[in-house]
Amino acid sequence: MTLTQMNYMITIAEAKSFNKAAEQLYVSQPSLTSAVKELEKELGITLFYRSGRGTALTSDGAEFLLYAKQIYSQYERVLEKYGKGGSYKKKFGVSTQHYTFAVKAFVDMAKEFDMSRYEFAIRETKTMGVIRDVSTMKSEIGILYLCDFNRKSMGKLLRSAGLTFHHLLDARAYVYLSRNHPLAGEASICFAQLGDYPCLSFEQGDNSSFYLAEEILSTNEYSQVIRVNDRATMLNLMEGLNGYTLCSGMICEEFNGSGFLAVPYQDDEQNPNSVMEIGYVTRTNTILSRMGERYMKAVKDILVI
Repeated sequence: MTLTQMNYMITIAEAKSFNKAAEQLYVSQPSLTSAVKELEKELGITLFYRSGRGTALTSDGAEFLLYAKQIYSQYERVLEKYGKGGSYKKKFGVSTQHYTFAVKAFVDMAKEFDMSRYEFAIRETKTMGVIRDVSTMKSEIGILYLCDFNRKSMGKLLRSAGLTFHHLLDARAYVYLSRNHPLAGEASICFAQLGDYPCLSFEQGDNSSFYLAEEILSTNEYSQVIRVNDRATMLNLMEGLNGYTLCSGMICEEFNGSGFLAVPYQDDEQNPNSVMEIGYVTRTNTILSRMGERYMKAVKDILVI
């Protein structure tokens, strides 16, 4: 088994065609087909099956692809760190829950590189999307949080996905709302004061478990709840409906504008506060690329860690 064979297999899987993969790799189709057959013979499995609609992975091929991507990605990172460079575009991606600091850090990091030589991606997505993206190496880094309530469940999900959580900081809960909200002038806000206003929560899709919620205190009984899919819609509902959400208090006016603020959440016996342990996840036993290192430095600079 060679790195070239792995690269061939990855390219075919992405192109969904031997012909297109051969063109991208600048090799003849017979040579490509022969290399795949040799790999299949060595592994004792069938990687692809062909039909009139193109080329698709077998179930064995889909499983092997995850390992091949991990191995080949590590090879590329070694070249990136110790080699003289290459003509290929280096890739870097971040998947994150809806945190403006994560986007701000991405912008700061990207400015340090010649973006014509790289393929960058940032994905604000659901909690399971963050885990899935990093597990399948679609993204190198995932940003999310743990707390006492979700730690056991999330820890199990992360371990089964082959991921490791890295602590960044602990944050208390804040109420995030419009500056025009009736409660905006309060020094702190307790749960009872929020009853007349809609709680805004990021939708988690079919996996709508309390443990996957991006908002702290997800098990509380809210009189009004509106689910949203993106940060812009949430901000619009804060202004239009006097909605609010519970967050870490780390907001970025550069991206959300100056029309919003975070007020400390005042807990009580029935509705206690909870510490949000914000951190990032990577695949276990992997090293960060140069872009990954620069991104995490930008995150820590913003969070003043």
